[in-house]
Amino acid sequence: MSAYLLLALAIAAEVTGTVSLKLSEGFSKLGPSIVVVAGYAVAFVALSLVLKRGLPVGVAYAIWAAAGVAAVALVGVVFLGERINLTMVGGLALVIGGVVLIELGAAQ
Repeated sequence: MSAYLLLALAIAAEVTGTVSLKLSEGFSKLGPSIVVVAGYAVAFVALSLVLKRGLPVGVAYAIWAAAGVAAVALVGVVFLGERINLTMVGGLALVIGGVVLIELGAAQ
């Protein structure tokens, strides 16, 4: 499995765990609480495999964190009824732009 495919798995697992953290209501609901622990476990194992495959830690973590932030924000808006405004959209754009710059810098 390629490093970027593993990174996508790590992102998806982290997003699943984070969304489930909200759904667990302070770990008072068993099902979502189990998904939190499993999601984060899968995320960190997959991220460690990405690093083992040679992707630089700064690049891997930047992509993982930024994609996770953007995806969790999107899930919150679309599925959880959370609000978003232009300032928040601008912030997400800056986070994603920062990751692009880190990727470009790592390629030099």
